[in-house]
Order: sequence, then C-alpha cells, then structure tokens
Amino acid sequence: MSSPQRLPNKVEIPLSSKPDRDADPRWGLIERILQSPPFQKSANLHGLLSYLAEHSIRGEREALTERQIGRAAFGKPEDYSPAEDSAVRVHVRHLRLRLHEYFAHEGQTERLLVEIPKGSYALEFRPRYMEPVTAPQSLVVAATPPETRARGHFRGQGLLLWCSIAAAVICAIGWYRAVRVHENNQAILWPLNAVIQPDRETRLIVSDGNTMLRLLGDKELTLDQYLASNFRTSLVPTHLPPNISRLVDYISDSQLTSFADLVVASSIAKVAGRSGHPIQIYSARNLNLRELDDGNYIFIGGPTSDPWVGLFTGKLNFEVVEDGVGGKMYFRNRRPLPGEQATYEGLPRTGSAGEEYATISLLPSSTGRGNILILQGLRQEGTEALGEFLQNSADHAQLEKALNIHEGSSTPVYFEALVHARVVAGAPLSISVVATRTIQP
Repeated sequence: MSSPQRLPNKVEIPLSSKPDRDADPRWGLIERILQSPPFQKSANLHGLLSYLAEHSIRGEREALTERQIGRAAFGKPEDYSPAEDSAVRVHVRHLRLRLHEYFAHEGQTERLLVEIPKGSYALEFRPRYMEPVTAPQSLVVAATPPETRARGHFRGQGLLLWCSIAAAVICAIGWYRAVRVHENNQAILWPLNAVIQPDRETRLIVSDGNTMLRLLGDKELTLDQYLASNFRTSLVPTHLPPNISRLVDYISDSQLTSFADLVVASSIAKVAGRSGHPIQIYSARNLNLRELDDGNYIFIGGPTSDPWVGLFTGKLNFEVVEDGVGGKMYFRNRRPLPGEQATYEGLPRTGSAGEEYATISLLPSSTGRGNILILQGLRQEGTEALGEFLQNSADHAQLEKALNIHEGSSTPVYFEALVHARVVAGAPLSISVVATRTIQP
C-alpha cells in the first residue's frame, strides 16, 4: 500500500506571477470560503477577503497597506486617514476570527489553510496536516510471544485479539459520540431557544465603548449619527488637552464594551455551546444594517450604549429614558395598566445598592426570517440580572406564568417584560417580573 501524499511544507507558488485559477489551490480555497454562510451574509467581510486574496496571491504588496485597503475595499475618500478611522483594523480582526471559525467547522477537511498574520494584511497559505488516529492506550493488549504457541494457534488467537480490539474501539467511539450527542443537545430554555436555533445563525451584539464619547461633547447619539463615518469626531470637542486626546484615540481604536455585557455574553455562549449551536459575538460598531434581514440576533444594552436598539424602541412599551446626557436613567411606561407605575427608576449609579430595573424583549425581525432578543438594563447590575434570569428555570416559569403561556404551547410568543432586581454590593438579587406586554408579529 502506498503511503498517503503530503503537501509540501510551503506552498511553492510564486506570488509575483499571475496564476491560473484552476491550477492554483489557493483560489479554490478562497472561493469556498467566500461561499460559506458567514461570508455570504456579510458584504464587508466578503469584499475584504476578496480584495486581500486578489492582491496577496498576485504579490501586489503595495495594494495591501491600510490606506489602500480602506479606499479600495471600503470606499474611503482620498484624504482618508487610518489614524482617525480604524475600520480596516476592526474588520481585519473580525476576518481573522471568521477564518478561524471556517476551518473549525465548514472547512474541517480543507488541506490548505489561510491566515492573516498580526501586523500584516497579506494572506499566508500553509498546508494542514492530518494526524493519524490511534487507539486509546487503555485498549493496547500485550500479545503472548509467538515462541510459546504453535504458529496456527497464534494466528487464530491474534486474529481474535485484533477483532476484539477493533470491536472495543468501535464501541468506544460509539459511546463517545453518544455522550457528545447527548451533551450537545441539551434543551435550551425559552426564550433563548427562540434565538438559538439549528437552522439559523445567531449573532450576539455587545455595546460599543465609543458611545461614551458623547459624554465629552454633551451630545445625544442617534443611530443615524452612529452609522456616519465621522460620528466620533462629531461627538468630541475640538482642541482637547493632549492627555484627553490620547484617551479619546485609545477608546476609538479599541473594541471596548461593558463588563456586564461580557458576563451575559459568556453565559449565553456557554448555553449555546452545550446545545451544539454556537453563536457569533460582535461589537455594535461592526454590525451592518443589511445583515439584520436574516438570522437571529441578541442585543445587549440600551440605546445609549448600543444605538441599534433604537430601531426597535417604537415597537416596545417600556422605553429607556436618559434625563440629559449622562443623567438619571429610568424606564418610561408608555401605556400604564392598572397597578403599574408611569416610570421605573433604578440605581443612581453603577456600583451602588438599591432597586434596579431591566427589560427583556423578544420580537420578530422585519423580514420574518429571524428573531430579535433585546436585553436592556439601566445600569450594569440590571444587565447582569437578565443574564441570571435567562439561565434560571424558576425565573422562566415566572415569566411564562406572567405571560399566561401554557405548558406544551407551540405558538411563538413575542413579548417584553420589565424585571426588578434588588442589588446588594453590586450584585443583583431576588429577581422578579414586574410587568409584561405581548407583541403582535
């Protein structure tokens, strides 16, 4: 039997020449990646990878500077300054993650890998080696030396031995797969199972630290302003002291979010991972409006930290209100029912003790091809309370009772619920449902 073929340690295809696409395996790999669902749904990443691949394979290194990529792949103006606009760096970071996810899932059998080394925008291709599968050490059986047995008897015993080993290996593999299937199919509690589904991609959107810049200019931030290319400079006053200017640059160039968002995102990601349906985590800054047409989304944060939530506030009864930029925050009850308050005010500041409020809302997407889950806390403690609420079966039962959902009901229920939490030493306790509304699709 001939030994398996191995790819060379380095793909020896001159980058400076114009390769034949059919003969060059790198083109085929890039085309398969671009056809995968995450790249089909993100025009930005699709266009970025296409551009980097085209010029990397052709060896056109002069086209792989940050300025050139920004102008060619993102339509930046001639006077575009990478120091002031981090779009290329941000999208390349996301592209690195998507490539890693591709080779971990759809591209598990690819024999060639592609990477973007840190500090460079040129793609690197390298072979992937498949390691041989070996039997577990516990299944290795010591055979009796052949000189102690007759040849024919030894052959019979050897055949029996190897058949036994093969059967044991097959049983072990079957048991392992059965355990994995059992672990990866744990039921997800409602309402998370409305946004974590096997037939749809789920994206979890955390808040963007750049929205804090509105505090410097004492300006409110709408979604339209947030999506504008100059939204940072429009919020920041001119002629800042050098130390404040450096801080602004750091915030602008970094993917910052709140600790509460990370806690909730981590909890939801673990739940999704156990079900076998992992989710993708994005910063609000890297979301594209067209991407909202398909798939399920989980938004963490209110409109002051995640302006995308402003798209849905018109459909909700409980509205987050900020009394002046950086001022008191509370929920406004647009249409109070008997026994309800007109407003619900939470903690005066993060880290204090007292009463806190948050809302959890489930809506259909505008196209009907996905669902939207929104988790809004007035302060970080309220957001953390929702993370605990989603994982607690007793809290789920409380929510279903408040919405009058009966066991065994298969009809999707879209809703919003106002949740109260008592906070002690920065930790949310005794979470309860205060009021609910049903949302008609």
